[in-house]
Amino acid sequence: AARDGLGEALARLLMLSKRCPFPDVRQKSEAILGGVQELGIRIPRPLGHGPSRFIPEKETIQVGHEDARMHTLFADSFATLGRLDNVTLVMVFHPQYLESFLKTQHYLLQMDGPLPLHYRHYIGIMAAARHQCSYLVNLHVNDFLHVGGDPKWLNGLENAPQKLQNLGELNKMLAHRPWLITKEHIEQLLKTEENSWSLAELIHAVVLLTHYHSLASFTFGCGISPEIDCEGGHTFRPPSVSNYCICDITNGYHGVDEIHASPTGSIPSTESVCEVEALMEKMKQLQECRDEEEASQEEMATRFEREKRESMFVYSSEDEESAATRDVSRHFEDTSYGYKDFSRHGMHVPTFRVQDYSWEDHGYSLVNRLYPDVGQLLDEKFHIAYNLTYNTMAMHKDVDTSMLRRAIWNYIHCMFGIRYDDYDYGEINQLLDRSFKVYIKTVVCTPEKTTKRMYDSFWRQFEHSEKVHVNLLLVEARMQAELLYALRAITRYMT
Repeated sequence: AARDGLGEALARLLMLSKRCPFPDVRQKSEAILGGVQELGIRIPRPLGHGPSRFIPEKETIQVGHEDARMHTLFADSFATLGRLDNVTLVMVFHPQYLESFLKTQHYLLQMDGPLPLHYRHYIGIMAAARHQCSYLVNLHVNDFLHVGGDPKWLNGLENAPQKLQNLGELNKMLAHRPWLITKEHIEQLLKTEENSWSLAELIHAVVLLTHYHSLASFTFGCGISPEIDCEGGHTFRPPSVSNYCICDITNGYHGVDEIHASPTGSIPSTESVCEVEALMEKMKQLQECRDEEEASQEEMATRFEREKRESMFVYSSEDEESAATRDVSRHFEDTSYGYKDFSRHGMHVPTFRVQDYSWEDHGYSLVNRLYPDVGQLLDEKFHIAYNLTYNTMAMHKDVDTSMLRRAIWNYIHCMFGIRYDDYDYGEINQLLDRSFKVYIKTVVCTPEKTTKRMYDSFWRQFEHSEKVHVNLLLVEARMQAELLYALRAITRYMT
């Protein structure tokens, strides 16, 4: 046990020497590690290269080289969480969004609210485990224990209180088939004799579940690496001559990412440059068509139904199973319940019309009423993600990208059956090509199956920051879609 304790302390020092936003702490941690090594004790070294497996480390923001605004965000994040995690280091490509994200997450996990702290982290574990996201599970297992959570609960949902077990069904439906949630499901949670939830607690739980389902999408969509001090983030083995030893290869830590350098950021190929030009040309043509003629309501409805039906059959040719480092499946039952089961069998997704129930007119006020300030925080975060633009597309400046951003957002909502009456869904096929649709569908519905090849194969000439921007849209559109279904059911229960 003492040996384990030392290993953990050394891994923590390694993390501080690389990831602490305060230079004096970084230097001191490095010095302590050096001193330990001189005593003949083996010290850990990082595995992997930077915060993301998909983005070369030299293209991410290096700790110690950030600008003043980023430094403030890093320092706040470190002070709040006791770490500067890899999600933050990738999200910081978009500081305005990151600020809103961290503020919201801090409020949900640490500020006054209906649920006790250990419940909040446990719900985070339950949500992340739906997608076998060992990265988030590991972080929240540590946080759960840190705030005094009972380690027995970590042996499986059946060891947690009945009240949390009752949330399992809602967690499952929200993650994979939110359109099936009815007011009866809500009633079961609120009306059970002994272990009932209050409305305020349920809203808190629903926001946490949707937050972590979406964050699992971001984690897989951006190829987030394990934290340096977590399992899979460091090794005590000495580096071998060729920089990795045979045991690394058998454990899957081979430098594959280095060998197949991604096309993004490399010398522009004419084909992918044409891709950008072609996309801009389509945007221009669509804008002109918009100005000329408007399709009838019937035609618009038909286009939506067609796109919704087609989105069911968008699959990647590579169904690779990714291995989770920690056995997270024990945190939830029924691993067979996933997105693919119904779509392969062509099960029908009903249409949810936004003018009947929208975030702006209905969801926002319900959340704010039952969990003050959270509606406001979520609303800001949705708006920042949806409206974020630098008016650039790959190497082009002064581009209005609103049409493209709207197509991405509406395509995600379309996969969930959510329809905007005033949107022409014919635009989606014009603007999103097949490889992009496969990436979106995978990251949103089965994020654990996202591969580096999928990430590399869409928008090949765009910057990594633009691909991270796409992921922010995916995160927020998914979260809002799940919330709309849950909040509509709660509203129906209340009326």
